[in-house]
Amino acid sequence: MPNRRRKEPTRPRRWPLILLLTFAVLAGTALWAYVPSLPPDVLVARYANAHSRFIDVGGARAHVRDEGNPQGIPVVLVHGSLGSLQVWEGWVRELGDKARLISVDLPGHGLTGPWPRDEYTVDAYADFIEVLVDNLNLDRFVLVGHSMGGAVAWSFANTRPERVSQLVLVDSAGYPRQDGDVPLSTRLARLPVVGDISPYFKPEPLAHRALADMYGDPAMATPERVRRYADLQRFPGNREATLQRVRTQEPLDPTPLKRLDVPTLILWGAADRWVPVADAFRFQNDIKGAKLEIFEKLGHSPMEEDPKATAAAVADFLVAIPPRPPPTDPTNDQTVAPAVVPEKD
Repeated sequence: MPNRRRKEPTRPRRWPLILLLTFAVLAGTALWAYVPSLPPDVLVARYANAHSRFIDVGGARAHVRDEGNPQGIPVVLVHGSLGSLQVWEGWVRELGDKARLISVDLPGHGLTGPWPRDEYTVDAYADFIEVLVDNLNLDRFVLVGHSMGGAVAWSFANTRPERVSQLVLVDSAGYPRQDGDVPLSTRLARLPVVGDISPYFKPEPLAHRALADMYGDPAMATPERVRRYADLQRFPGNREATLQRVRTQEPLDPTPLKRLDVPTLILWGAADRWVPVADAFRFQNDIKGAKLEIFEKLGHSPMEEDPKATAAAVADFLVAIPPRPPPTDPTNDQTVAPAVVPEKD
């Protein structure tokens, strides 16, 4: 009788266990990393001050500060991406005796939160600034923009030159990246699912890394700045607005810069890791008559790192604002007719 082959013992399948453990790790990580929005009243109590006002701007409850000399030159200050009006506090101290300084949290930023228009592109922000200055009864004013806010400022000046007496661009956005590459954070945000959930992870580590890269001196990324930067991203609606902005903002077209006819000052930190200093010279070349000042040791946010030196450059640039010239009406014939019309022969 032939020997029967001994049956090999069946090994237990391990992949369900591995899959379960992987899912548990991912779920645990997600639960650990997830942070909900913070209550608006908590953030307002923490980051508003005695100069803060909340006014309706195009349906948004905009956080605005109107400070300095009320009789001085009006200066409107526009912060950059993921920033807030607090980045201008140093300039408010330095320029407050000379100028009226108006800073605002753009929609989807700071204590303003989302707005009904539900658009967060550079062009939409330029429209927002127009409604803001109309609400404040500003006819002409100096317009200052930092980073993305710089793109908002020069876009506004290009389409509404009669409103802007002088333009100040601080490490401004305006040109496509030289390598044509899209930043990793932008590529991730544009992915389905991954992009949808990424804004809700803990913002503090990312905030510290971003701020350390922003400044020429990484020590400027103090715990107070990191906390504010991270907290304000958790204002209800801000993270969703940021995601929408990243997904809808088209690359900027710098062509209109060549048509600008507004006195312009360009300030730049030579140690900027975000926008190369070469772009400062491109702005100077493209904007007719633009003045350029470069600060060797400063990074992407020079007005925060050295408010005294950068504000001094602005103070030297500011001049009294002449009244807006009256509009010309091509249909209005200004030819003076003679008192007596001679009869025809």
